[in-house]
Amino acid sequence: QLQLVESGGGLVQPGGSLRLSCGASGSTLNYYVLAWFRQAPGKEREGVTCISRNGGNTDYADSVKGRFTISRDDAKNTVYLQMNNLKPEDTAVYYCAAGDYGLGYPLCGYNSMDYWGKGTLVTVSL
Repeated sequence: QLQLVESGGGLVQPGGSLRLSCGASGSTLNYYVLAWFRQAPGKEREGVTCISRNGGNTDYADSVKGRFTISRDDAKNTVYLQMNNLKPEDTAVYYCAAGDYGLGYPLCGYNSMDYWGKGTLVTVSL
């Protein structure tokens, strides 16, 4: 059973940066498509970015393109989210998730995620 634990959240001023990490245990991440989601107060959870099993394909929500970067280090069993030029509207609880899309699936996505972390809070404010 894969277990995911996020870390790295906190309070940051607008324009600042944070790097979130999501460490895995119980299985190896290289079997899975990985994604970051977020949920802001009073809003539905949304997919922010995802990365394919081999890291060759990524996708970003329009709201974070050019500011956020997802990466994975399967040797460390960890997925990262580098967030730059943060804005107040980025304030949310951020979740990492893993999905078994099958060995041959070359892309990434946000549906059918099988495992979720408990989230880490990011607050962007003066």
